[in-house]
Amino acid sequence: MLNIVFLTNSWLTSFNQPGLCITVAMLLHYFLLAAFTWMCLESVHFYLALVKVFNVYVPKYILKCCIAGWGIPAIVITLVLIINKDFYGNGSLSESHPYSNFCWIQDNTVFYISVVAYFFLIFLMNTAMFITVLLQIHSVKTRTQKTSRFWKQ
Repeated sequence: MLNIVFLTNSWLTSFNQPGLCITVAMLLHYFLLAAFTWMCLESVHFYLALVKVFNVYVPKYILKCCIAGWGIPAIVITLVLIINKDFYGNGSLSESHPYSNFCWIQDNTVFYISVVAYFFLIFLMNTAMFITVLLQIHSVKTRTQKTSRFWKQ
């Protein structure tokens, strides 16, 4: 959906409908955040599968993942819309972006908080999970080598 909204954004902007532009920008923002959130959920799943291998039962795991994957971005979008729906729009309507024909977030502060900071948090979480998984794999490998040397002796 992110790709479809992204590719049709310029075409839909050409209709010069502010409501349509706000909707397209909001959908683009939502699906971008949803992609980031699902990436984070994949790293959590990776962690559970490779580090917490045994006795990991999470009741209604898929439902919880779906609620987080689709719900957290919806909360962010709702907060942006509640604060000011004019944060979304067409840059060509502003003095600072005279040649833009793309519906997106118009306020730099909102962009840095709701996209860049969001991505940075997801990136930190994924990095932490990746390092934890690597350390777990390394410790298993070391234990296996020690056991193997013991039996060879």
